[in-house]
Amino acid sequence: MTDPSRKRPALWRLAMWGALATLLSLPAIFRFPWTSSDFVIMGIMLGSVGLGIEFLVRRSGSYAYRLGSVAAVLTAFMTVWANLAVGMIGSEENPYNLYFMAIPPVVFVAAALVRFEARRTAWIMAGAAGVQLALALGGMDVDLRGARFSSFFAILWLISAAMFWGAAVGERRAVR
Repeated sequence: MTDPSRKRPALWRLAMWGALATLLSLPAIFRFPWTSSDFVIMGIMLGSVGLGIEFLVRRSGSYAYRLGSVAAVLTAFMTVWANLAVGMIGSEENPYNLYFMAIPPVVFVAAALVRFEARRTAWIMAGAAGVQLALALGGMDVDLRGARFSSFFAILWLISAAMFWGAAVGERRAVR
């Protein structure tokens, strides 16, 4: 016999996809001067956020793991978005910003290589925080405000790391 609740989409999924669709429609509603390619790029980015959250949330029943996953996906999204919009250090044309753009794909590949196992993923997120902070500090002489802004992203990576670490501790306790 099948579980009837499995046939209905979870309320959080409907809320998430609805929020992402609303975010994509806001520039049109408020008549921002976006081109169709702007909407396509943002649609791909927001779709990636939704798919990333869907994929990672299903990996574990642990709320800490799920929150760490959401924090990581949103931090990666905001890193790319900020870089495309205004740049982390200086303007979006500053080649130094390419270093920041490398963090999200490297984090994803590294986490995939460890099969998104909570303890190892926590270390990867902590490493991302360290790289983010080092890059921010390296850009202080060019753009102090941008360096402070990009340092904030290190905190977000650390929040994700803490959540994954909490999930790993919870898994270890469950085994005992």
